Amino acid sequence: MYIPRSSKALMNKNAPESITDIPSQYVEKEKRDKELFSLLLNKYLGQKDQILVQKTEMGGNQAFIGSVALEWVAKRVKFASALPLLQKKYNPQTDNVEIDADSIDEIRQRPLDWSRQLPLTQYLVARKNHKFPVILVVISQPWVDNPQSKEWNKQGKAKKSSVDFTELDKDGKTGLLNVSEENFSIYALDGQHRLMGVQGLMELLNTNKLQRYKKDKSRDETFITLSSLIERYRTSIDYLQSLSKEKVGIEFICAVEKGETREEARRRVRSIFVHVNLMMAPLTKGQLAQLNEDDGFSIVARKIAVTHSLFEQSQNRKPRVNWNSGTITTRSSVLTTLQALKDMSEKYLSYKYSHWKPSEKGLIPMRPEDRELEEGINYFRELFDYLGALPSYKFLEGEDTSALRRFSFEKHGGEGNMLFRPVGQVAIAQALGVLVFQKGLSIQEIFQKLNKFDEEQGFSHIELPQSIFYGVLYDPAKKRIQVYCKDLAPRLIIYILGGMNDKMEIAQLRQDLANARTIEKMSISFEGKYVEPKLVGLPPVL
Repeated sequence: MYIPRSSKALMNKNAPESITDIPSQYVEKEKRDKELFSLLLNKYLGQKDQILVQKTEMGGNQAFIGSVALEWVAKRVKFASALPLLQKKYNPQTDNVEIDADSIDEIRQRPLDWSRQLPLTQYLVARKNHKFPVILVVISQPWVDNPQSKEWNKQGKAKKSSVDFTELDKDGKTGLLNVSEENFSIYALDGQHRLMGVQGLMELLNTNKLQRYKKDKSRDETFITLSSLIERYRTSIDYLQSLSKEKVGIEFICAVEKGETREEARRRVRSIFVHVNLMMAPLTKGQLAQLNEDDGFSIVARKIAVTHSLFEQSQNRKPRVNWNSGTITTRSSVLTTLQALKDMSEKYLSYKYSHWKPSEKGLIPMRPEDRELEEGINYFRELFDYLGALPSYKFLEGEDTSALRRFSFEKHGGEGNMLFRPVGQVAIAQALGVLVFQKGLSIQEIFQKLNKFDEEQGFSHIELPQSIFYGVLYDPAKKRIQVYCKDLAPRLIIYILGGMNDKMEIAQLRQDLANARTIEKMSISFEGKYVEPKLVGLPPVL
């Protein structure tokens, strides 16, 4: 039935007040409910040693996930090796379990590496966007380690769980976990080195310094101070003090579930630790180079790998960069690896940007300024502009890289060119970094010499005695590439390019080259003859 607009307006005007106020009443009720919920939440959370958690279950294992302050972690969480079950073999000096025939079956984590404490603490201090993954802990009570306790029945099974969880919702999924220090002990099952880093942070904040340790926790006789970190990372004491209040995720599992024997509980906890670690495959060096947003050399390498004409993707050719592995297989068509490009970037640019490296071993490098990164990318791009113009790489379009890389004695033969091997690529980058940035030689003049050297196949057939890299990058005894003389190759390149003038340095180079070409007390000359090591000379300077 049609109702005139004027009649609708009249009906609205005469509508009961209770109907027109429904929206505002609903909003008001929602507001009151939220306030009530907030009051109740504050009441429960205000209780001492109560943590709001959510209960999860996976694979039959219950867990309780919440968050705690870093200072709480440092104070309350212990290393898993301190579990009473292992007290007989526990070494309090190292926080490790001494492994022997009696304890081997009880070991449930790898030994702690105390040399990692300072770098992890420094990471928390230096990185504004730092982040630790959730720490997995075991929560236990004193009765767990007392076989005579009334909490065990006659069959040796637990009458209750080692956790005290108070449900707050009808499904029992959200509630409060009792973690009172008087009744509960907590041990890090996964995240022990994170715990070590947090403890280091608290020690640094409380004592203004942090001792450096070796792997076994023996003192390194050096330490880092709070004031030096403030100066180095341009931060403030107030900011560093605030770190102790930051929160990290924490996941609790029971030391003993209701109905378990102590041995069943031990096996379950140990099994969880093994499974967690098996699922966490470490990143390869190539993957680290892909992901690292703080290391300037990695950033530069990635940029060149995707933008330079020598490497960029093209529909008409196969990929030229192996992004994950650090090696190139025999049949691979790639030219290099991302790991090699990162190493080249570091070897070449570190003479210009030495501050891109951490000042102390084990510390984390700081991300360079954008302006400096762009400058480094331009320097590295220039290097590959010149490298790409070398005769060896000019033939790249029409040749399979595997053929250029293979040695002459291998199936189908090859050129044995070091420019197609990561170890050779890194060696030449290191040498040119010294010559360009340390000795101030012109890169244009350097490549004029290298072009001539390459035209005369100086980079090719390194498996033959005539090559200066024979015995250096190529092992004549094992007939394969070798890396233990890799630092000798850059020195040879520096020498032939006229960058070595010190007589003592040249004499040492000749001796090292003779040693590299020596097999059973006799050296192999450039003519392929066995001679006394002292008769092996140096190649001519270009």
